[in-house]
Amino acid sequence: MGLFSKLFKNEESTGTEKNSVSEEKGCIYSPADGKAVALETLGDGMFSEKILGDGVAVAPSEGKFFAPISGTVETVFPTGHAYGITSADGVEILLHIGLDTVALDGKGFRAHVKQGQQVNAGDLLATVDLDAVKKEGYRVETMVIVTSGNTVENRIDADAEVKAGEKIFETK
Repeated sequence: MGLFSKLFKNEESTGTEKNSVSEEKGCIYSPADGKAVALETLGDGMFSEKILGDGVAVAPSEGKFFAPISGTVETVFPTGHAYGITSADGVEILLHIGLDTVALDGKGFRAHVKQGQQVNAGDLLATVDLDAVKKEGYRVETMVIVTSGNTVENRIDADAEVKAGEKIFETK
């Protein structure tokens, strides 16, 4: 049982929308259009102190979130705000949409994948009503975290504009 199964329960739903990604081994891609954010600047403890692992956050400009890596969807949090994906070579990625958004109990979130599903980088994972989330007082920065302990390298610069499917870092 992986980290995702231990941390989260699972959900359903399916979708077929894709964002074209030209994959390279070890590359992790942006889950959304927006601006790169350094984890250390989030000030939330769990992500800013890298307790779950290292990675990059993206401040999304749209409410579509795509798989940052190809692999098996190990976990879909019941509220639709978090997803665990494990690549064929064992890299575990946690995609967490927003800070403390679990408290919304799914309001504004729609999962498009289910546990056990195979995804390719760029497949649609979720749609989120970002305005509704912000209106409830929550931040929408989205964390892409390597939970398997792999080293994060060649990280995109903070404040860089990024498109969904563009490389944001590499793992080793």
